Amino acid sequence: MTVALRQVGDGVQFAVKVVPGASRDRVVGAYGEALQVAVTAPPEGGKANAAVCALLAELFGVPARAVTVVSGHGNPRKVVAVGGVALARASDILATLR
Repeated sequence: MTVALRQVGDGVQFAVKVVPGASRDRVVGAYGEALQVAVTAPPEGGKANAAVCALLAELFGVPARAVTVVSGHGNPRKVVAVGGVALARASDILATLR
């Protein structure tokens, strides 16, 4: 399966499945229609959310402030928005992860 991307404004939104407390930060790959991301940060005080945003910013080549958690702040299943990335470019970037 592939990650379901949606164009929103000047960026994209998609679902993310977060695995906090992992041995290293990494993008695991598709998890159903979501993107699975593992981060070393614990799931407390927004630390895992910040780590996810930083990791996705690096993946998409945007500043960390361009990545936000739209929903699911206290849940491992989240919706994130990445600003400044066209849908086609985001699709291409995620296609390289397979």
